[in-house]
Amino acid sequence: MKIYTRTGDSGDTSLFGGRRVSKADSRVAAYGEVDELNAWVGQARSVAADTQLASMLEQLQRDLFAVGARLSDPAHRVAERVGKAAVGAEDIERIEKWIDRLEADLPALRRFILPGGGSAGAALHVARTVCRRAERSIVALGPDAVEPELLVYVNRVSDLLFVMARAANLRDGVAETEW
Repeated sequence: MKIYTRTGDSGDTSLFGGRRVSKADSRVAAYGEVDELNAWVGQARSVAADTQLASMLEQLQRDLFAVGARLSDPAHRVAERVGKAAVGAEDIERIEKWIDRLEADLPALRRFILPGGGSAGAALHVARTVCRRAERSIVALGPDAVEPELLVYVNRVSDLLFVMARAANLRDGVAETEW
């Protein structure tokens, strides 16, 4: 299979199910931002010295592929045909448990902190901001464009990325800078 198909050379692409839309379509933009998020999560994973965080980030990348697949499917049929393209309540619960587990070891927040720190912490802060942008793009699609749990999942991921950035910096011995 060749990587290039030439089908997008005129500025359009296919959604799941075959419908052709402009590459500037808001749905394409939303799953493109999730793809960018996945790349930043991969960047963070590549520099994470902590094996627990790296393992969580790998699972998160797998989940984000499912989120992208869901966003590429305006008819909501992909999960019926592709089991690994599902993101649901159990995934949200897993993320919440991760947040709780990581937060238990962190000092309480007294003030806002400046994004940054070590390599993993800084990459996770960038991923968090990209996640928030992706979330805004998903919301902009409208209330019936995606399953409600997809939006909850993405919202929770941004919380997780913030906590992971703090945990990475703590574990790497990098102090947070308060604002």
